[in-house]
Amino acid sequence: MKRLLLIAALAAAPALAADLDRTPLDATTLDGQKVRLFPNGRWEYVDAAKAAEAQKVAAEFPENKTRPVESQGLVIGGFGRYVMPGDKDYNRGSLNPKMR
Repeated sequence: MKRLLLIAALAAAPALAADLDRTPLDATTLDGQKVRLFPNGRWEYVDAAKAAEAQKVAAEFPENKTRPVESQGLVIGGFGRYVMPGDKDYNRGSLNPKMR
């Protein structure tokens, strides 16, 4: 019985997630700044000039730079690398003979 309930809950999860309201919320900070809150935890200023300035400041920090969409690989804690298209290791697959 427990397994059946678990299977039913797992099957219903994508449908419930699709029904979530994902529209951003407008809010005001304690010091009166108008901001927009996104469901993924990101936020931005509503004022375009302040938003542009904040993006310029954020671009200076390396932790805010995301990997290019077309790259492969993973960097965790500064270890690892991103493999770009054209690199000899791009789409090479596993080097483990059992996985080929």
